[in-house]
Amino acid sequence: MSFFGLGGSGLKIQVVLDGNRTDKNKENVVPMHHTPSWKLRKNPFWRIGSSVATVPTSEAGSALLYAYEASEDIGGKVLLMLPPGKKADHLGIKIQFIGRIDMGHGVHEGRPHYDFISLTKELSPPGTLFQPMTEIPFLFKHVEKEYESYMGRNVRYFVKVMVERKFLPPITQEADVWVQLFGQPPAQNEAIKMEVGIEECLHIEFEYERRAYHLKDTIIGNIHFLLVRIKIKYMELAVIRREISGEGVAAIAEDEKSPNNNPGNASNNIFTETQTLVKYGIMDGCPFAKDIIPVRLCLEGIPSDLTPTYTSVNNRFSVRYYLNLVLVDEEDRRYFKQQEIILWRKELGG
Repeated sequence: MSFFGLGGSGLKIQVVLDGNRTDKNKENVVPMHHTPSWKLRKNPFWRIGSSVATVPTSEAGSALLYAYEASEDIGGKVLLMLPPGKKADHLGIKIQFIGRIDMGHGVHEGRPHYDFISLTKELSPPGTLFQPMTEIPFLFKHVEKEYESYMGRNVRYFVKVMVERKFLPPITQEADVWVQLFGQPPAQNEAIKMEVGIEECLHIEFEYERRAYHLKDTIIGNIHFLLVRIKIKYMELAVIRREISGEGVAAIAEDEKSPNNNPGNASNNIFTETQTLVKYGIMDGCPFAKDIIPVRLCLEGIPSDLTPTYTSVNNRFSVRYYLNLVLVDEEDRRYFKQQEIILWRKELGG
C-alpha cells in the first residue's frame, strides 16, 4: 500500500503496510480485490471480474489494501524520500494508529467523528534528513480492534505519519487499514416460518431453511399457496439493508423489527437509510392453490458489498438485513411480508 504527500521541502512520505505475512497466521491478513463500498454497483457481474483479476498493487508492487483480522498486529515501514542534494529539518517524526467512527449527516450533535482508538509512537527525534531515502519500521502490537471497517456511517482504521516542522504545518500522510472480524454461526439457527394472507382471498405460508447466513451463503426456501382467490401478476423477493445511526441507537435498533422508508427522525436525532440491494423475481403469473414455489437466492451474487449484521456499534449505528417478499396483483396492489435475517463473516476478504 502506498500513499504520497508533498511538502515544501520536496519531502515525500510513503507508508507501506506489512501484508505479506510468512508466519502461521498469514491467512489472517489477505489482500483485497477492491475497496468495499456501501453503494450498489451497476454491473451485476462485477464480482465475477474481481474474483479472477489480480490484486491491485502500487508502484512498489505491494497490495493497495489488506484485510486484517481483528487480533492481528499492524506493522510496516515509513519511507521518507528527498530529491537528490536536498535536506529537510524537522522537529520529530511521529506515527499514529487511529480507529474512528465518522458520523456526518447531521446526527452527531457537533461531533462529526469519534476516535475510539488513538495511539501515538515517536519514530524519530528532532533532526535533519540528508539521505534520499530513509526507511523507518513501525509496529502496533496487541491493539484491540473491536469493530469492523465499514463504508456506510464510516468505521475507519488508519495510520497517520506526521513530520513536524518549525513555523510550518506538519507534513502528514495516511494509510487505511481494513479490519474484519471472523463470525460464528449461532448455536440455534432455526428455520423461518411465517404466514401471510387476506381473509377469504389469499393464504400463503413461506419458510426459509434458517435465519442466519454467512456472506457467501445461499438462501433456500419454499412458498406454499394454500388459498388463491385474487389474480396475482408476479412475485419477487428483495434483500434490504437498513442503517440506523445517531447517539443512543441501541434502544431504537432493538425496538425496530422491520424496515421502512423513513428518511430520518429529527426529534430523536436519528438518521435512517434503507437500501434495496437486489430484487429477485421468483414467479410470473397466477399460481393455483397448493402450488409450491421454490426460492434460491445466492448472497454472493448481490451487486453490493455485504457486511455482517451490526447491532449497535459503539451505540452509534446499526446495520441490519431483511428479506422482503412482495406479491403484486393485476390491479397493481402490493402485498408484502418482511423478515430479518442475520449475516456473519466466515472468511476475510471482499
